[in-house]
Amino acid sequence: MRNANRLPNIRNLGVNLRILIMINAMLILTSMVLSHSLQGFIAQITSISVTAQPILLFSLATLYISYPLLIKLRYWHGLLAIMVIVLATCVSIHSLITQSLIFNESASLTRVLFFAFILTAITLYYFYLHHRAYSPALIEARLQALQARIRPHFLFNSLNAVLSLIRSQPKQAETALEDMADLFRVLMADNRDLVPLAQEIALCRQYLSLEKLRLDERLIVKWQIDDVPPDTLIPPLILQPLIENAVYHGIEPLATNGTITIQIYTKSSEVHLVLTNPYTAHGNHQNGNKMALKNIKERLTLHFDLEASLKTKQANGEYQVHITLPYTAK
Repeated sequence: MRNANRLPNIRNLGVNLRILIMINAMLILTSMVLSHSLQGFIAQITSISVTAQPILLFSLATLYISYPLLIKLRYWHGLLAIMVIVLATCVSIHSLITQSLIFNESASLTRVLFFAFILTAITLYYFYLHHRAYSPALIEARLQALQARIRPHFLFNSLNAVLSLIRSQPKQAETALEDMADLFRVLMADNRDLVPLAQEIALCRQYLSLEKLRLDERLIVKWQIDDVPPDTLIPPLILQPLIENAVYHGIEPLATNGTITIQIYTKSSEVHLVLTNPYTAHGNHQNGNKMALKNIKERLTLHFDLEASLKTKQANGEYQVHITLPYTAK
């Protein structure tokens, strides 16, 4: 597994917000423990903040700049490098404060380094636990459950469609079998790292071509992807499960044909993936979507934290899934 997936992404807005909230919460708790009155608490938190806040902000800035180098290190080496950067920042900021004419009194350097070490260790351990909660091992197990959910009727119907073509259109039948092989090869592969958007689109086209064999004119697909860089990186198997649900819950229940619209575009350094399909009011639509949507949300959180989102809406006879994630180039 790549180290980038294990070290906290200091360039991620959600990660920085978590760090700021955690550190300040621990500083407030420390001040409360050391104080015996409200006035003492205010004096204590002010005294601590004079040193702690500059160290916190400069440490985040330094880690932000150093992040491209940190992710190239082994995991434990990366943790050690983060600790060294924080402690070195403590020494620099403490020296600046003690030499300043504004602040004549400040905590000793030993005390500052001790608290910085403890707070940094707690914060890194939190992100370790956070990563464990959304670890690729767990996600992979859930993903395998999602993959196993690929409906047997799809496999059987696809095979029947291929069999019907073998004599009349052997070349098309061969192409369909190759598409099936490619599809299941990707589904059963290690799907933990980001992949180029072009690869995900190719997989979805193969899936849709198989569904087109049996649904024929009932399935209409509109791709709106002209303005998207093909080297954009996204988590694998983001679109395919959604398209599968769109076919199963949106197209198959219709007595006539139906349209699935897949729109992908970039805006303000973000990638937007919007999938729209017909919606009919039958009971198992939301239940059928729940597993795929939950799995995708977990993987988006794993890769992008708070910078990615998944929203759904249902209106005017349509069901829409809108995924937003930060633009990442290959």
